[in-house]
Amino acid sequence: MSATPPVALTIAGSDSGGGAGLQADLRTFTACGVHGCVAVTAVTVQNSVGVSGFVEISPSVVADQIRVVATDIGVGAAKTGMLASAPIISAVAAVCDEVGIGRGGSAPFVVDPVAASMHGDQLLADDALDALRNELFGRATLVTPNLDEVRLLVGIDVRCREQQYEAAKALHALGPAWVLVKGGHLRDDPECVDLLYDGAEFTELTGPRIDTPHTHGGGDALASAITSELARGAPVPEAVRFGKRYIEQAVENAYPLGAGTGPVSPFWRLRDERV
Repeated sequence: MSATPPVALTIAGSDSGGGAGLQADLRTFTACGVHGCVAVTAVTVQNSVGVSGFVEISPSVVADQIRVVATDIGVGAAKTGMLASAPIISAVAAVCDEVGIGRGGSAPFVVDPVAASMHGDQLLADDALDALRNELFGRATLVTPNLDEVRLLVGIDVRCREQQYEAAKALHALGPAWVLVKGGHLRDDPECVDLLYDGAEFTELTGPRIDTPHTHGGGDALASAITSELARGAPVPEAVRFGKRYIEQAVENAYPLGAGTGPVSPFWRLRDERV
């Protein structure tokens, strides 16, 4: 009889186009060999071009989804995606404390602060950004913002690696145990450097900058791969390195999907071995 796989939970919105959101999370969990559970926060109307609308799930229903999974199946690690509103963020923070997800609990908690579109447009209202900073970051094992989200969260418009270091310090001051400042949007840099920081030590994780006409859901897949490895009991630096290698393979093996907008990567193609 095979061993029961670790369990990872995504707290996120759906993507009707299938490229990002909880669809990308579940696909990544499966590729990484963990069982994926879901707490749906919003139903979006989107495709590979962008989001044209969404409907929030009530905060109590979001919390109930987390509660019933954690108290029955159990959660090895959890991540967030689109949290939609301040009331949902508050509900998630409270129920995570209740069931032992996050700092002080038994399950690591990755906060992917989905606050900006791939074009840099703000997706969360100001009160929701405040809730992320004040209620969720202090509970996070790891936060994984891209550079547009960094700008919205701490007001630093990162345009070079030196500013990436400055941003990591400002984000860590908000309370997470670890910060990963992703460098994918630093497009003038010939490499793709993600900066990991624990309040004392910086680690640069360097990877190739892969030319692709359109990649959707990469941030979701990275956070999900990291969460998968945390669910297996890996320490944060090891889990982040795993996620970085996973996403590089996923982009290299991007699968053409859809028509009219160019190829997108649904992040389901992983080599036979775990990276």
